[in-house]
Amino acid sequence: MKAGPFQEYLVFAKALADHSGLILRRHFRQPMAVDDKSDHSPVTAIDREIETIFREKIAATYPHHGIIGEEFSPHNQNAEYVWVLDPIDGTAGFITGRPLFGTLIGLLRQGTAILGVIDHPITQERWAGMTGSGATFNNMPCRTRSCASLDRAMLYATSPHMFPQPDKAAFDILCRAVKWPQYGLDCYAYGLLASGMIDVVAESTMKPCDFLALAPVVEAAGGRISDWAGRPLDLNSDGRILAVGDAGLQAPILDILNDGAKT
Repeated sequence: MKAGPFQEYLVFAKALADHSGLILRRHFRQPMAVDDKSDHSPVTAIDREIETIFREKIAATYPHHGIIGEEFSPHNQNAEYVWVLDPIDGTAGFITGRPLFGTLIGLLRQGTAILGVIDHPITQERWAGMTGSGATFNNMPCRTRSCASLDRAMLYATSPHMFPQPDKAAFDILCRAVKWPQYGLDCYAYGLLASGMIDVVAESTMKPCDFLALAPVVEAAGGRISDWAGRPLDLNSDGRILAVGDAGLQAPILDILNDGAKT
């Protein structure tokens, strides 16, 4: 990855991920208490511990930066630079012993995502991307792959149950149009897309902490990521996400998703 104006921040984000990885490996497949959040999704003390550490380190290093995290209230969210944090993306996987959960660390500048880290502490795999530079997988360059047509595309979503109607109807049409729909990877799927292993990720009901760290990685690897209207992702995005490795897939998939959602 070439040096860029935000390289210092990327080094810092990777250091945060190093720290969270140590904690998560220590607690993985160990007994733990699990609470339910207001949306009925699970949360653990480890989620909160990691986000607390991240916030403390950001405040000590970049006191004028803002923070938006999965577990606590936003801080200084109108700052020029805002960190977007998800200490455990895929908490359900973490508490059930599935090793593909990840930590997401992103940075916005004036509302635009400029860097992201997707860290998987159990498999010890890490994708990173930054505006003006390429993407990396475990510090080596990575790139999305070409896909000649939609009927040859490999599609992932976290779960077929994440789509409310009419999104579910649209997603079902997309599943019939691709070669092979698969499920269950959380943020790991976006890393596989950045490495040229799969072609499409389509999801719904996502929150900014779930997707803003992903955008710079996908884009830096040569892919495209947007909402279902084709707009760039930001804090106001509606949580319907489309990522493609081959830019040529974006328009036909958006047509399917939007036409399907109207039926």
